[in-house]
Amino acid sequence: MDPATVVRDVILREGTTLRLRGTTPRDADDLLAFFSRLSEESRYFRFHAFEAVTPELVKPFLDPDWAERGDLVAVVDENGAQRIAALASWARLRDPARAEVSFAVEDRLQRQGVGTRLLEQLAATAAEAGIEEFVAEVLQGNTAMLGVFRDAGFELRRATEGATIEVTFPIAPTEAYRARIDTRDHEAVVASLRPFFTPAAVAVLGASSRGGSIGGAVFRNIVEGGFEGTVYPVNRRGEAVAGQRGFGSVEELPEIPELAVVCFPAEAVLEGVGAVLRRGTRAVCVISAGFAETGPEGAAREAELLALVRGYGARLLGPNCLGLSAAASHLNATFAPHAFPPGRIGFSSQSGALGLALLEESAVRGLGFSAFVSIGNKADVSSNDLLEYWEEDDETTVVVLYVESFGNPRKFARVARRVARSKPVIALKSGVTQAGARAAASHTAALAGSEAAVRALFRQAGVVRASSLEELVDAAALFSSQPLPHGRRVAILTNAGGFGILCADACDAAGLEVVQLGSETRAALAAVMPTAGSGANPIDLLGSATAKDYEAALEPVLADADVDAVFVLFAPTAAVDAASIWAVVEESRRAAPEPKPVIAAVMAAERPAGAFPYPESAVRAFVRAVERAEWLRRPAGSVPDLEDIDRGAAETIIGEALEAADDVWLEPVPLRRLLEAYGIPLVPEVVAGSPDEAVKAARELGFPSVVKTAEAGVHKTEIGGVALNLTNEDEVRAAAERIGSTVLVQPMVSDGTEVLAGLVQDPVFGALVAFGPGGELAELVGEAGFAIAPLTDADAEELVSSGKVGRLVRGYRGRPAADERALAALLHRLSRLGYEHPEVAELDLNPVLARPDGCVALDARVRLRRPERAARLKTW
Repeated sequence: MDPATVVRDVILREGTTLRLRGTTPRDADDLLAFFSRLSEESRYFRFHAFEAVTPELVKPFLDPDWAERGDLVAVVDENGAQRIAALASWARLRDPARAEVSFAVEDRLQRQGVGTRLLEQLAATAAEAGIEEFVAEVLQGNTAMLGVFRDAGFELRRATEGATIEVTFPIAPTEAYRARIDTRDHEAVVASLRPFFTPAAVAVLGASSRGGSIGGAVFRNIVEGGFEGTVYPVNRRGEAVAGQRGFGSVEELPEIPELAVVCFPAEAVLEGVGAVLRRGTRAVCVISAGFAETGPEGAAREAELLALVRGYGARLLGPNCLGLSAAASHLNATFAPHAFPPGRIGFSSQSGALGLALLEESAVRGLGFSAFVSIGNKADVSSNDLLEYWEEDDETTVVVLYVESFGNPRKFARVARRVARSKPVIALKSGVTQAGARAAASHTAALAGSEAAVRALFRQAGVVRASSLEELVDAAALFSSQPLPHGRRVAILTNAGGFGILCADACDAAGLEVVQLGSETRAALAAVMPTAGSGANPIDLLGSATAKDYEAALEPVLADADVDAVFVLFAPTAAVDAASIWAVVEESRRAAPEPKPVIAAVMAAERPAGAFPYPESAVRAFVRAVERAEWLRRPAGSVPDLEDIDRGAAETIIGEALEAADDVWLEPVPLRRLLEAYGIPLVPEVVAGSPDEAVKAARELGFPSVVKTAEAGVHKTEIGGVALNLTNEDEVRAAAERIGSTVLVQPMVSDGTEVLAGLVQDPVFGALVAFGPGGELAELVGEAGFAIAPLTDADAEELVSSGKVGRLVRGYRGRPAADERALAALLHRLSRLGYEHPEVAELDLNPVLARPDGCVALDARVRLRRPERAARLKTW
């Protein structure tokens, strides 16, 4: 590990943040001062003696190599100067898999979760160095430290000897441990964001009376929006703005602003932010541009800004953003041309312009917002944070996201999956990039790409994905106004037969069922239908239909138990206007015996807010609702524990292979050892260095035999490197001589269905597990499914049973059904291998022979590559 990269930001219980970093020799004086500030009791608990604070005491902590020792300090700002507030260390013991861990936290920061966060990050750095277990010697009176170990989520073993308790625990992250971290993160993030949405006082830095000033526009929007708190304009001359007294500096303000909105030019932002932080502000929104979006100089300025905010334990929204709006406090801290209408949608946008576009559309579509947040460069506050907050916000019932990039997709997957269980999460993802060129790509890599990763991420997390801004608006409108359907059965009610046919076509193409209506429903319709109308589905009321005709037809259709939703289509006529039809739709939906979606498409220049412009767009939005309802009915799933895995052996094999090269295809022997370490079923195999050895191996394994080239990484069939169904020694010898060099000899196994299983590392999303049709035509047939590791049992079951490969597994054209449990177990092992070892860049098992009583991989290829570790400061 590069010591320079050991910088981590953590978030504490009450919502404050803290920066951790590795120690350096320059910290000698600061560590002396830190130990001197500790109470005698704290120093005694740390050293088990009343040690004198001398240079010799701090010397061991000053230069960790992160191989044998690691030392982290927490740093905070005090009056513009940094000081060390906590120290945590691990040191490898004689047993190289174990390390001793210890802590010291400044007395005034104790019992705020600092020790727990230090332990989490120590465990992560130690695991990278190959440590598997921590040991701590704790004095019996040190209840705070015992509490840190107990609450962290590790499985502890304790042994008492005299006045000391030895605490021992494995540091490999389990699902229970990750869940404990997620709970801590959730509570802390929600607390940290409250000042953004419900501040008692707001300061707008850069508010000006000058026309066209962004700061002035933000201030006036806050005032005119009826903000329930106090708002202060701050500008260099102390000018009044919008008739309110101005202030020349933050120090002049009569109270501490909980939220500061900064609109200064980029070069003045740090000075302004430093002033509000010193005053005590803990929520900062920087609207100003001129940061990472402008290039290296701006990126450096942004890093400095974030470091400043972290030093004071605060949160940062932006920079380079439009601002935020919150309905609960009537806060409109944006420079939008008018206010966001209040409602139940929480909207996070990585693009300010897209936020403005949605604002303009909101009046047309009847959309209302509980909050709008423009995250801009998302130096700190991200869509992940906002998901956490809106999960707890009773005023938010639908979450809408516009996402250009993911900072922490694994965290997004866990949080979104949890939030989506109670609230719809709708996302528009743009800027999908290719995973990068791959030399000698595997079948799995050829089928994968970042778009596959995004699809997998959203599908697994239950996120409703929109493919355009129009679909985003449509889905938001539907989810914020309609109940979820129970199924895919629909009825269509129209006053124009052509529109009914178009809608029916769209439904059929989308996998919906335009259902045959029940006899009671048809009889009820016959009593109210015009003579020339059609009571079949679609139901045609003819162009003369009035609002009462629609109302009379809707009642029996909504009461039909075989109808899950109704599409109401209307083309304006002289007989009735759109507003009357819309009133009937709303009233009928409310009066229905059970909640069902009633979706209106009105083909009029001025259609009611909430109605769709076309049948096709209404159907697209409804399908998203169907998919969400089906996802909610699917079991949540859990990641299974696999106890028969030898992770240490795998690490050794990978480490040895990457000593010689940073990118390498594994040779047959280490490849087999790696896969066996994770319990992946493989056909028996012998490596033969000559035709004679090949014949001997075939004799031992039994006929018929298979001979393959042992050359690492090649597509064997494409180079003629495979000979199948060899029935005697002469055939084996001839095949070995033809293929040449070293060969692999296997028994011929053919009774089963050929599938492909594999994994590939995506540079953003991590390990993607693949499953699809196998054999020579894997890439031609395509349709491999992908899921992001770690897989839950529900994820693995879906991969095995979905699409074309699902039809093969269940038994296609008379073939026996394959063992789905065995295939799911194989995918879990691949998932674990890819998740725990990002060095496994590509892995192909093709074909895997799927049988009624298990499965076995007949061929395997593994490519190892030393991963580029992205420096991620934010740990939550």
